[in-house]
Amino acid sequence: MDESWLRLVYVLTDLIAPLAVGYGVKELHLVSEKNINLLIKVNVRLIYTTLSLLAFWVLPLSWDLALIPLYGFLFILFPGAIGTVLARRFKNLLVRGAYIASAMLANIGTLGGVCAFILYNEEGFAYAQLIGTCQNIMLVLLVFPMAQYLYLKHHGLTQRQGSRLRSFCRLFFSWNQLSLLGMVAGLALHGLGCERPPELAPIFQSLVHIGAWTAMLPVGYLIDFGKAKHYLKYIADLCAIRFLAVPCFIFFTSRLVFTDPVLLNTFLILATTPTAINAVLASRLYQLRTDLAVSSFILTTILYLLVIFPLLFLLLK
Repeated sequence: MDESWLRLVYVLTDLIAPLAVGYGVKELHLVSEKNINLLIKVNVRLIYTTLSLLAFWVLPLSWDLALIPLYGFLFILFPGAIGTVLARRFKNLLVRGAYIASAMLANIGTLGGVCAFILYNEEGFAYAQLIGTCQNIMLVLLVFPMAQYLYLKHHGLTQRQGSRLRSFCRLFFSWNQLSLLGMVAGLALHGLGCERPPELAPIFQSLVHIGAWTAMLPVGYLIDFGKAKHYLKYIADLCAIRFLAVPCFIFFTSRLVFTDPVLLNTFLILATTPTAINAVLASRLYQLRTDLAVSSFILTTILYLLVIFPLLFLLLK
């Protein structure tokens, strides 16, 4: 049997299972929020930095690779533009901000990374991390300022009271961005002709599973079905953005720039990823309507895992 078929079980073991476990430990009060925050830090600063180093160490160098970061911003800007237009119908600016964040931010680095790995192994995972980095940059440069602006405008406050953004940016660009150094180090080793030792391949495989669990378990911990269900009526058009508009846009425009079939197919996987947990975190940080972002995250993630990715797997296999 083809190895990618065997890796398809990771959807259950590495994505659905940790979400369920995270939700369960919260309901049973088995883990404190402090420990969940520690787990998030370990995932972002240690595991994904190591994964980035190992993946980019064997990533083929090409002109396509140089263009990916520039093109990658369209994964965020295009749905953000649609979301901004559609969100004008919300008079409540806190709801509007949560809606725009949910439209812009996709679960590219974690969920997209695992799904790209299932089909295209380490190369697909590396491409996912590169696009995910573009999203992290836009998170700070665009999403956070947008969220803060709408929060301040909703409460009639002045920009002088918005010092939280500068404080958070300083935090964001320090330890939480260590994976960028992993990417650079991996590319440098590859460019210098240093071959990655074959003994590191099984370590990479194991870290993909560990990284998925340490990322998705805290997400399950944050889910609150009771509050999220009240915003389901606003999520239908978000599903259309994530699963129809963005994939169509990326499918047609990427073929005008790139030729590598693995890269093009990975783009399609990433273009269909659901709303990211960062939309929830951004909404919580700036006191927007967090439950709308949670509702979008839950519904789009369920649809992606049960319908969208299985279809993509069969089509791209």
